[in-house]
Formats: sequence, C-alpha cells, structure tokens
Amino acid sequence: MTNQVILQMAKDLKKASKKNDAPIWGKLAEYALKPSQAKIAVNLKRIDQYTKENDIVAVPGKVLGTGNISHKISLYSFSISNSAATKILDAGGK
Repeated sequence: MTNQVILQMAKDLKKASKKNDAPIWGKLAEYALKPSQAKIAVNLKRIDQYTKENDIVAVPGKVLGTGNISHKISLYSFSISNSAATKILDAGGK
C-alpha cells in the first residue's frame, strides 16, 4: 500500500517532468513509487565525497548518518535519519 502523500508527490513530479522537459523529475517519480525494500539508502560519507559547497542534492531514498558532511548542501530526500539531519544542519545545510 502506498502513502497518499507519496502518490501525490509522484503525480506532481511527473507533471513537472513533462512541463519542463526534465526527465530527472520523472525518474524521481518512479523511485518514489518503488516498494520500500527496493529504495536506496545513502550514507553522508558518500554525499560528502561527491558534492561540493552549496550543491543541491536529491536522494530518492533514505539518507543515513554514517560519516560526516564537511560543507553546506541543500538536501532533498524521501527520508532521513535523525543523526544525518543533525549533521547536515550543523554543517550549515538545509
């Protein structure tokens, strides 16, 4: 069973994809509709390795708090652990 909020988000992402000719939004909608067991989990350590100051990051899954973030980022994810959220905010991110 899929949460109504997730269904609405996927619908909005698909509309944005078509309206703005931006396939990435459609791909995020596909990830949102996957079963929870198939969704990805990303550690802060990996986000820190592949991003730089003030990057905008979209994670179609859960962000976990393993590792640290050494710079400010704007993060959008389907879910986030309390420790990851705290570390991102402490680094000046949102």
